[in-house]
Amino acid sequence: MNLTAKEIEILNILEENARIPLDDIVKMTAMSKEEVELALKKLKESNIIVGYAALVDWSKVKDHEGVTAMIDVKVTPKRGVGFDETAKRIYRYEEVTSVYLMSGAYDLSVVIEGKSMNEVARFVSDKLSTLDSVISTTTHFILKKYKHDGTVFAPLDEDKRIVITP
Repeated sequence: MNLTAKEIEILNILEENARIPLDDIVKMTAMSKEEVELALKKLKESNIIVGYAALVDWSKVKDHEGVTAMIDVKVTPKRGVGFDETAKRIYRYEEVTSVYLMSGAYDLSVVIEGKSMNEVARFVSDKLSTLDSVISTTTHFILKKYKHDGTVFAPLDEDKRIVITP
């Protein structure tokens, strides 16, 4: 779909801060409130804006022991639908947060969240690996998030060593 420069500007603003007030978008784009509302409606109806979400650093929440894993999946593509049918079956599982078609050694990259490593292991062995088109999987557990969707989660600490010069 072809977008105007102003619509792209609105998308860039929202991508940076999805909670920005409408009046601020109006000022930043030099558009009228009605024009911004119409553009937002168009972008939502055409599924260019597909949702809004908060980025949460769960590692800072007491008693939250969640686990995130990235699973590389080798798949046999199906005639006429390629990888899409398998990807659709995978993304319907509630544990799955993202599915990507990849280039390289693996076909799909699946991101899931579970309560424990054991729960992730059960998902892989009981649900994912039993799908007809799945050939193999490799699971990687996320140990720490530094940056996600452009947001820094764990800024690197300043070097506090004392500089010694001769």
